[in-house]
Amino acid sequence: MITVRTIATHHANVQCLEGGSGADLVFLHDAGGVTPAHPFLLRLSERFCVHAPLLPGFGGSDDAPSVRDMLDVTLHCFDVIEALGLSRPLLVGHSLGGMIASEMAAVAPNDVERLCLIAPAGLWLDEHPIPDVFSMLPAQFPPLLFHDPEAGAAMMTAGVRMDDPAFLIPFLVTNARQLGMAGKFLFPIPERGLHERLYRIKARTMLLWGQSDRLIPLAYAEAFRAGIAGAELVVLPEAGHMVTLEQPEAVAAAIARFGAAPG
Repeated sequence: MITVRTIATHHANVQCLEGGSGADLVFLHDAGGVTPAHPFLLRLSERFCVHAPLLPGFGGSDDAPSVRDMLDVTLHCFDVIEALGLSRPLLVGHSLGGMIASEMAAVAPNDVERLCLIAPAGLWLDEHPIPDVFSMLPAQFPPLLFHDPEAGAAMMTAGVRMDDPAFLIPFLVTNARQLGMAGKFLFPIPERGLHERLYRIKARTMLLWGQSDRLIPLAYAEAFRAGIAGAELVVLPEAGHMVTLEQPEAVAAAIARFGAAPG
């Protein structure tokens, strides 16, 4: 069972989703946010004590105009970990969350010991440009994000049509608010100089990618692996960028193996 509590930080009061028992794990979500019913969080909570803070501007977290750039959000996430009373938890981030987790491990390399990056954003390869999600309509997302677009669309909409106002109106309102925050780090391109800082990461690192990722393709996995000394790469079949939705059990199991392995 995942519960929700509110944490006060310098920039904003933010919600944190928590559940499970065992070693502490902090999960930083993607630009779509995360909910207590997310199957990946539920699988993780079977193996870890999970803490999943919602970024400012997401869910029940306050907006935070003072979070303006990559350094602000990186330090904010360290503030959250301190407010939670955690010391060097296993740090996991997906997409935007992986970008932030990478920056945290680079900015404070002695404070992050174990790092799992799930299809992280943060790099740019001219030969593999990342699509502009800020200009897309809802119906364009499933083919980009999922190995199986039809199944992905059903996950996004809970089975209703994407042009049904019952889905479309709340989606557009929520998406506008969340992308307002995410855009500070991902627009116009999801690159803020991280490639120049990857060498600073000392954490034992696992990279995890869906084989069919069309948003951040596997070429980026190789770029991250080249930039982070000793990084391990795990590629999961029949999964796209939203590997945490398409293969939640496989992703959680891979993280559990990584977390249990000696450093």
